[in-house]
Amino acid sequence: MSPVATLPSRTPMDAGVDATGILNLIDALEADPAQEPHGLMILRRGAVIAQGWWAPYTADRPQLVYSLSKSFTSAAAGVLVDEGVLDLDSTVVSHFPEFADEITDERTRRMRVRHVASMASGHENEMIDVALRTDDVEPVRGFLLNPPEQEPGSVFAYNQPATYTLATIVHRLTGRTLVEFLRERVLDPIGAGPIAWEEWPEGRDIGYSGAFMTTDTIARLGLLLLGRGQWAGRRVLSQEWVDAATSVHVDTAPAPERGASDWSRGYGFQHWRSRHGYRGDGAFGQLCLVLPEHEAVVAYQGQSGDMQRLLDAVWQHLLPAIGRAGSAGADAELAARLAGSSLPERVVARVAVDADRWDGAAFSGAADGAESGDSGDAGGHGARVRRDGDGWVLTLTGSTGDVRARFTGEPGWCVTSGDGPVIAVSGGFAGDDELLLDVAFLETPHRLHLRFDRAAGVVTRRWQTPPLRDPADLRDLTAPGAFG
Repeated sequence: MSPVATLPSRTPMDAGVDATGILNLIDALEADPAQEPHGLMILRRGAVIAQGWWAPYTADRPQLVYSLSKSFTSAAAGVLVDEGVLDLDSTVVSHFPEFADEITDERTRRMRVRHVASMASGHENEMIDVALRTDDVEPVRGFLLNPPEQEPGSVFAYNQPATYTLATIVHRLTGRTLVEFLRERVLDPIGAGPIAWEEWPEGRDIGYSGAFMTTDTIARLGLLLLGRGQWAGRRVLSQEWVDAATSVHVDTAPAPERGASDWSRGYGFQHWRSRHGYRGDGAFGQLCLVLPEHEAVVAYQGQSGDMQRLLDAVWQHLLPAIGRAGSAGADAELAARLAGSSLPERVVARVAVDADRWDGAAFSGAADGAESGDSGDAGGHGARVRRDGDGWVLTLTGSTGDVRARFTGEPGWCVTSGDGPVIAVSGGFAGDDELLLDVAFLETPHRLHLRFDRAAGVVTRRWQTPPLRDPADLRDLTAPGAFG
């Protein structure tokens, strides 16, 4: 893998953008309790005009992008289509001849690669749980053994096994993982940094989610798409593929609702159409937003509880600023603002406590309480606190093992990396018997709120946004070991 070259940069004013619009966007995101920005890059006319990361998140640490992974699976499929190796009109079953005798449903046998690429398999609902119940060893088989309710190509349903099937076809045709294939054919040509992808089964990247990457890598994919497949004079994807992948192949909402949200404008090949441009997106606010009419790309990573409001903020504040006269003063203010960005820490009226009373304290997980019982509940697992030099070590018990992180009890974030997830902790002692901490898992969007009651021996745990997988799998909140 070649070293990552820095993308070119310009001031917003030089790129024809009023920096006050970007400042207003940042203000809106930071003021909205449903939004927590982690990383932002805005590009126009091939150059970065604004970029920043909210400490303790950093530019160089890959993070989980959830379903934004699908846009990279699309790029891998596009390379094979461009080369004539993959025919979008070939049937899905033809790529899995070992299942052919079992697949007797005529609709399933008519399902084509273009249908799974566009979430139009004919199924009316998400099929991941059904597929796994049918076959938890080979999910493609489990998917294909459940006939679609409608004719393939006629109806949209966001459907993880459809993308998984597409990714498996790419894997079979190339004999390599998605990371390996993309590294040679897409990632290196556009100068992207390392990425990792969750595998299942071992040796097969899951395709529909599970990719870890930096904001910069997201931005580079956006620039490649904006350039209709061309990068610095080199053809990486065909113009025909990019146009097809980002066009509507299936409606995503009934006609009366079309335009009501950015999820009702249609779906391409693993890309959403938006009110403006198109995008790849992942849960909790992972975005690669391409705006051809504005010659712009927005790459974003964060923790969003309302992604429509996130997009609304971009439409309201950024778009009017593109093409509007700016100023050097606003550019300087924006650069300083982004350079000093940080996440709010856990607010605690800190008090001095008897350290000996807390050292070695063990806590059971709360079964109920003021901070549990909702969809973000993470109760039921214990914790320990012990002294360590001039600070403390927090141990959290998860269903897949313990994780450990340091904290100081003083203002600021304390970051721990090593064996297990990279974790940042803020907060402190709010009373003789009360400890309040926030735990950010920095390779993911997620933050955990903790309240320790020493007198009761109980810790209450609540996710700000619960991970999509079992939120008790704390050791899984980290990137896979190998980066490509």
